[in-house]
Amino acid sequence: QGQLAESGGGLVQAGGSLRLSCVASGHTFSNTFSNYAVGWFRQAPGKEREFVGAISWTLNGETTYYADSVKGRFTISRDNARNTVYLQMNSLNVVDTAVYYCAADLLRVGRAPSEYDYWGQGTQVTVSS
Repeated sequence: QGQLAESGGGLVQAGGSLRLSCVASGHTFSNTFSNYAVGWFRQAPGKEREFVGAISWTLNGETTYYADSVKGRFTISRDNARNTVYLQMNSLNVVDTAVYYCAADLLRVGRAPSEYDYWGQGTQVTVSS
């Protein structure tokens, strides 16, 4: 079994920054986390879950991908020794308010939620004006 857990959400003023963490645990990810692509998604009330960004697995160069709406403001990185992927969010604005989820898939990176097998519970990010 494998589990993902997000943390780092909270309330921040517009223009501020937050760093979210996604920690993978369990047998599924033991010694193999580097083979997993990790995506970040967000879902605002009344809206569909949308792609934020992703990072590919290590042997694929840890290539990063971003939605146009966050490009230049958000950065994804990974620390395989800690089984952790980070989402650094800068210049936050009100429209970034949502529950943020991380998701993982083995040797595949995509922009659709259906492409990921493992999901965290989500962490709330609220940006005030």
